[in-house]
Amino acid sequence: MSPATETRLQSRSLALSLSEMQSGQALSRAAACDLMRCSDELLPELLSSARAAKERFKPGVITYSRKVFIPLTNLCRDYCGYCVFRRDPGDRGAHTMTPEEVLAVVHQGEKLGCTEALFSLGDKPELVFPEMRETLRRLGYHSTLQYLEAMCELVLRESTLLPHPNPGLMSAEWIRRLALVSPSMGLMLETTNAALLKPGAAHDNAPDKLPARRLRTIEEAGKQRVPFTTGLLIGIGESVEDRVDTLLAIREMHERYGHVQEVIVQNFRAKPGIPMQDSPEPALREMLRTVAVARLLMPHVNIQAPPNLSAPYYDELLDAGINDWGGVSPLTPDFINPEKPWPHLEQLRARTEAQGFKLEARLPVYPEFLSRALDRPGLLRERVQSAADAEGYARRAA
Repeated sequence: MSPATETRLQSRSLALSLSEMQSGQALSRAAACDLMRCSDELLPELLSSARAAKERFKPGVITYSRKVFIPLTNLCRDYCGYCVFRRDPGDRGAHTMTPEEVLAVVHQGEKLGCTEALFSLGDKPELVFPEMRETLRRLGYHSTLQYLEAMCELVLRESTLLPHPNPGLMSAEWIRRLALVSPSMGLMLETTNAALLKPGAAHDNAPDKLPARRLRTIEEAGKQRVPFTTGLLIGIGESVEDRVDTLLAIREMHERYGHVQEVIVQNFRAKPGIPMQDSPEPALREMLRTVAVARLLMPHVNIQAPPNLSAPYYDELLDAGINDWGGVSPLTPDFINPEKPWPHLEQLRARTEAQGFKLEARLPVYPEFLSRALDRPGLLRERVQSAADAEGYARRAA
């Protein structure tokens, strides 16, 4: 088949797929895979459709959350091939924050107008490390999740910030407990491809990355009506079909429970010293295709892509249909990707406005999900009411 013939066939397939979606039908798996593989020549047409879908959803506005990043503990029982965050006890940089350290970061963030305290931590390190069990005992807790719960409550009690925990796998009981001290929470699905747990693959020796377990957590959050952030990680050995299947699994959860407040499309970045340090990174055009297909598969869901992981060309992601930049901090680094600094907020605003959008600061819980947080009793409700403006965006952040 000649290149010209192949392009004509692809163009026809693209037109049929977009027509299918615009007629009100949900984009099918086959159509999504075709779109994800479209040629560079046809990419502008895909992006145009995705940007138009975003504008029908939330016209004229791009949001972000002004946050502090709190790495509560970097001890973790999982060994992912792409992770530079995790440590074993005794490793250089291994650390579990004290309550005093947590509050020091939170209070600095308050002075800079932050409204979110993003908690990231290793998954249940006390199950494999006696050193973590001893640290928790010294702090007065039995588990990492219990300590996280206490720190979320501390942030609510001692500051104006709202906690957003990303603690890994959670039982129904722990989702219920954390939902009393945080308006939203998250867990990246990353991929539905269980083969990535095989020896030598990205999730080798990472039992908490089993897709079925992560889907159970996301589903349980849905049953409890918890506003939930999830997403996929591209470039870790998955196929185009895997990417589409991951997005479809998220879509199915949201259709069933209506709780997915945000879908993150995150790209792998290689770093020295990790098992995947020589693995190829996804090209920007791969990111654009994946974001665009995510938007078309879920036209009424908030789609986010981190700007620091696509710098210096992150403003091109706006053409692919994102409506949110995620959490951006004026204070703390991205501890998961420390080599990739956040853009300065004024630069982010200028580049967003140059694309024709207004940049709006939101809370860790999106405006359309605010009522779920306000349904919960006590201090959490008070803090959310104080933090939100009349439209449900962040009152204090600029």
